[in-house]
Amino acid sequence: MPFAPPDRTTSGRTARHRLAAVAAATLLPALLAACAGDATADSPTTAAAATAELPTEIPTGTTLVVGDPTTQKAVELAGDDLVTDPGLTIEWANLSGGPQTSEAFRAGALDVGAVADIPPIHAEWTGLDVKIVAAVYREDWQENPIYEFGVAPGVDGVESLEDFAGHRVAYSPGQAQGVIVLRALQEAGLTTDDVTLVELPSNGDVYTTALAAGEVDIAPIGGVQIARYLDKYGADGAHTVRHGLRDDPSHLYVPTSVVDDPAKAAALRAYVELWVQAKLWVHDHPEEWKAGYYVEDQGLSAADADYLVERAGIPDVPTDWTEHITRHQETVELLAAATGNDVLDAADLWDERFAPVVAEAAAAYRERTAG
Repeated sequence: MPFAPPDRTTSGRTARHRLAAVAAATLLPALLAACAGDATADSPTTAAAATAELPTEIPTGTTLVVGDPTTQKAVELAGDDLVTDPGLTIEWANLSGGPQTSEAFRAGALDVGAVADIPPIHAEWTGLDVKIVAAVYREDWQENPIYEFGVAPGVDGVESLEDFAGHRVAYSPGQAQGVIVLRALQEAGLTTDDVTLVELPSNGDVYTTALAAGEVDIAPIGGVQIARYLDKYGADGAHTVRHGLRDDPSHLYVPTSVVDDPAKAAALRAYVELWVQAKLWVHDHPEEWKAGYYVEDQGLSAADADYLVERAGIPDVPTDWTEHITRHQETVELLAAATGNDVLDAADLWDERFAPVVAEAAAAYRERTAG
């Protein structure tokens, strides 16, 4: 059965944005059910080689289906502060994260997903050909990590990564939280044999609940879960350990069929330009972001919103991806050793034609908003 998206509403303050939004009530199961009979996207009539220059003209009728709810809200709030290709039309799909986006890619229901650095690796290991087309990091990643390791009440003597030995550690294979566990063990000179890995999904408050219930001794927690955990259980001895490792990748990835389709590739180029502007706009407008996204959209308290904005870090938009691909290769090798999968060449996951697109869009935004 062909993909039949639900009703759409227009996103953006001016007609030139032409951003269509999939209704927020649409959940992934319904989206995929509509596509169950057509698991792959239509093949393009012409394919652009990975080394060819990216097309810039978006043919009329081209639509990009994007699973990136945070950017969707940023675009809505920023309005005319962002410059958008007038030919870009987006259908916003209400889904995010590696498992959901990869599943939607397989169903031919999604063109772009927003993830960290792990989902593209696992996608390739499971036979899904993907490319990373945009990357943003944090300049101050040491001061503002995404994750800290929560330590359960009553678990004494855990003040460093080396102290993890002999403890039960929450672990989610294939997700960023799982990899930070492996990196932490590696940094401490430990192996998975030195701890007991307890497989748990890292959704919502699963890890903080497991810590409080004594199901695990240590778990990587992030965002407002850190503050809430310490506020609730700190008096009982709960605390966190900082890992001092990079955990800051923010990527866009796509099925390779998207970059091989000239029409989709042109639309993707325009979206990448919009995406990096949105990242910078959020950093430049903390009060608007707190009120419009964290409080109004996500339903967080003002205190939680303040906590998140204060720890969001400064966006780092690299002009060259060489260093980051090298780090990604290290991640591939770490994961391969832990899972028994073959070692991939990380460079094959990156479409480096988009690196200057990201850098130039960031530079143009900064020049336009300076002063």
